[in-house]
Amino acid sequence: MELLGMSALMLGTFTGFGLLIGILFGFFGMGGSFLVTPALLVMGFRSEVAVGSGLAFVFGTSVIGALRHRGLGQVDYKLAVLMVVGMTSGIEVGKYVIEFLSALGALDLFISVAYIGLLALVGLITLRDARSESTGEDDEGGFASHLQDIRIPPLVSLNGGATVSLWIILAVGFGIGVLSGILGVGGGFLLMPAMMYGFGVPAAVAVGTDILQITLSGAFGAFTYAQSGYVNIPVVAALLGGSALGARIGAAATSLADEDDIKGYFAAMLLAGSLAVASKNLSNPLGIDALETVSIVLILGSALVVSGAVVLSSVRELRTTEGPSTGSTAD
Repeated sequence: MELLGMSALMLGTFTGFGLLIGILFGFFGMGGSFLVTPALLVMGFRSEVAVGSGLAFVFGTSVIGALRHRGLGQVDYKLAVLMVVGMTSGIEVGKYVIEFLSALGALDLFISVAYIGLLALVGLITLRDARSESTGEDDEGGFASHLQDIRIPPLVSLNGGATVSLWIILAVGFGIGVLSGILGVGGGFLLMPAMMYGFGVPAAVAVGTDILQITLSGAFGAFTYAQSGYVNIPVVAALLGGSALGARIGAAATSLADEDDIKGYFAAMLLAGSLAVASKNLSNPLGIDALETVSIVLILGSALVVSGAVVLSSVRELRTTEGPSTGSTAD
């Protein structure tokens, strides 16, 4: 599928997809490339174009969400800046890695396997945490406390009361940046768990901080790939057109939803993305064309189901909150 050969139907599909991803982005603090890049791969785009377009979308949509979350007071500016410093250097390293893998002819396989593994791993960890909290088992502080025990100065105080070494934050940012540069993701699906479970940052603050750093690091990544011609402008424009509205809806929903709900929906999206990429890559070796259809349904269907669940649960919470006050006014 080439740049100028896109039909109006395809552009309309990407606009609707952008609306759904915008809701998810505003709610989870992820740029959406963890769904956009696999979707482009599933639809037949070259790996380099899927990666570059994913990063460009990350930058555009994150600007919208960052402004909204800033107004809600859900941003830790110190943490965002430090993560960006670590990630920008990591993204540059990732770009060289992807060029090396492309020359070896192993790029598509590596990206697919890495996506399947990372999405599944992070999704399962988040799902386990959400389930343990809902049953009253509290083990969230374990890993975070170990990182906070590494007292290499200077130390940085974060929103939520945690204190973490500057060097630990930079190292985590660098590692996520390398993966971001290779996989074409803004790093949100890795950064949000890193901030919650690694640094002990509250979920709502992790979402807002995630979006702010994605705005900065996403700009760097998009510029790097655009210089090499790896950005499909019509696709990115269509996605951004839909996400402009969706991001505002999702950001507003974070102040209404329960923290366990955020984690549960987040895990569902990651696991669906992992299954979609796995189905796509198994279709050719097994000779089962239906698996390609399954992968597309998983990508689009999971975005539709979860974004709908986010909106519905927020509406229910809003009605519950406003109900008593409306009744008391009438008395």
